[in-house]
Amino acid sequence: MPLGLILFVLDVVLIVHTAKTGRFWPWAYVIFFLPGIGGVAYIVAELAPEWLGSYKGQSARRQVAATLNPTGRYRRLSEELQIVDTIANRAALAEECLNLGKFDEALAQYQTIMAKPMGDEPVFLIGKARAELGLAKAEAAVAALEELKRRWPDFQSPDGHLLYAVALEKAGRADEALEHYAAVGRYYPGVEPRVRQAELLQRLGRHFEASALADDVVRTLKRAPGYVRRQQKQWLAIAERVARSQALH
Repeated sequence: MPLGLILFVLDVVLIVHTAKTGRFWPWAYVIFFLPGIGGVAYIVAELAPEWLGSYKGQSARRQVAATLNPTGRYRRLSEELQIVDTIANRAALAEECLNLGKFDEALAQYQTIMAKPMGDEPVFLIGKARAELGLAKAEAAVAALEELKRRWPDFQSPDGHLLYAVALEKAGRADEALEHYAAVGRYYPGVEPRVRQAELLQRLGRHFEASALADDVVRTLKRAPGYVRRQQKQWLAIAERVARSQALH
């Protein structure tokens, strides 16, 4: 049987499967307009995770689906919120808005959440600060996170602490930002705070300090397991660039 006919039959079977399992949109169109490739994507993103039930399979499914239909989850969450207006549904939509760069909408969602009787939670102030920082409202983001610290002094969040340092930097408060980058870098699960600290030192003209810190990050990651280096490859590349910059000064 010719390969072209085999692919055609396979695509028809998969399109029928999408219809039967409620996945017709967007998968049927992907399979139809990308013969062969679309079918493979459907198998990898939808069928393989079901067959294997693994974390990696589920992760692959989310990545492929997000690539092929980046606003699909946003539309689904919007529809769910229209049906049932709960804090959980609104928070999920707000988080997706942040992921898509819809900062105005994310901010509005968090403000609505925080006005509700059960919406007084530190995690929503962090979300609000992320939205404000995305809108280039650094001072507002700093104020939101300082309010969080005042109201919940025992609350711990590495991501919130890093966000505070970034907001301080964007607000022009470099010395405070350096202090908080150093503090969060001591317990953050990754090298991002230390690399951001090195970048800020470099921008301030403190090239020797920047290069020394970046070089230490590079040495640490070079000794780390391969999966750690892969997870941190973005920050490793930046650290290597900052470490090399000392030779130019």
